[in-house]
Amino acid sequence: MTPSYLDPRSGRTYDLTAPRWCGDDGAPLLLTPLSGISRHRIDSTSPGLWRYHAALPLPVADPVTLGEGRTPLLRRRLHGAEPLLKCDWMMPTGSFKDRGASVMLSLLRQQGVTEVLEDSSGNGGAAIAAYAAAAGMRATILAPAATSPAKTVQMRAHGAEVVLVPGSRQDTADEAVRRAAHVFYASHNWHPFFLQGTKTLAYELWEDLGFAAPDNVIVPCGAGSNVLGCEIGFSELLRAGEITALPRIFAAQPANCAPIAASFLAGAPAAPEIRPTIAEGTAIAQPIRLPEVLGVLRETGGGAVMLTEEEIKQALFALARIGLYVEPTSAQVLAAFQRLLEAGTVTPEQTTVLVLTGSGLKATAAIASLLGIAL
Repeated sequence: MTPSYLDPRSGRTYDLTAPRWCGDDGAPLLLTPLSGISRHRIDSTSPGLWRYHAALPLPVADPVTLGEGRTPLLRRRLHGAEPLLKCDWMMPTGSFKDRGASVMLSLLRQQGVTEVLEDSSGNGGAAIAAYAAAAGMRATILAPAATSPAKTVQMRAHGAEVVLVPGSRQDTADEAVRRAAHVFYASHNWHPFFLQGTKTLAYELWEDLGFAAPDNVIVPCGAGSNVLGCEIGFSELLRAGEITALPRIFAAQPANCAPIAASFLAGAPAAPEIRPTIAEGTAIAQPIRLPEVLGVLRETGGGAVMLTEEEIKQALFALARIGLYVEPTSAQVLAAFQRLLEAGTVTPEQTTVLVLTGSGLKATAAIASLLGIAL
């Protein structure tokens, strides 16, 4: 069956050959389910995540790639167990968002898009800026005025036009939607092609584990692209007969900005109070795919954990002191793992993957502040 854009809430579909980022009524889109691939269709001659190109919705003649994917999976002893740490910050721009940027911009360029708009608190914008430069595309990135300079400098260095928007992360997203009438909105939160990139995390974990699925995957969660990407990828592998069950997927969020976790724990959409957090990469007050993310957490038997700033800080330095320097957003997965172990929700004998999504180099100022160091 030919894949299409899909509005999962209405069931309406749209032709995949024309570029679009939302439905005619402004609804966020996914793609109709794909069949997945077997281990025999992995292309070992292609670099990084492009070894799974047969699993993409359209063939790509000329991928925009910087060597992203195939990141290390490390076993470490932490909190009396041995989780597997997926080092997805080891990417060209320092975050997992290179997966989505590579695939999305490859497909958009093939559709004839030459200029893109993105909004981001940092990592997504850095990835889009880098891959747009590699693709020969113009990029404009909207970012909250308080975004870490290490991230906006990176965007500017790649040649993107960076516009700092006063106010919250949501204010930046709203401004991007307004501007989308004039330039193609290649949003890592909105565009379904981005999720086709993040789903390669599931394929990598499957291959890393000897063509098996883990029991549990814990991811930091802002808008939910890794939650959705993991579900899409593992569901394809289930349809292909390569695994027998989906892993449980857990979302880690800061209590200071936890609309997904609060809604999951309340059993209904919730609007918690929003306060500043050191985990800025997950500080999204109004995730556009809230129903879909909650559906994944429930349908896989997973869950959500809300973490204090102190828990995030302790997890950050626990990882740093075993050699893993990640940003506070990423460190949430270790704090969530500790909580889930203590509750008996996950157990030491299970195979649990903690996805580390962003480099600590992206958060130098915040980490220096936690250390009491003046820059």
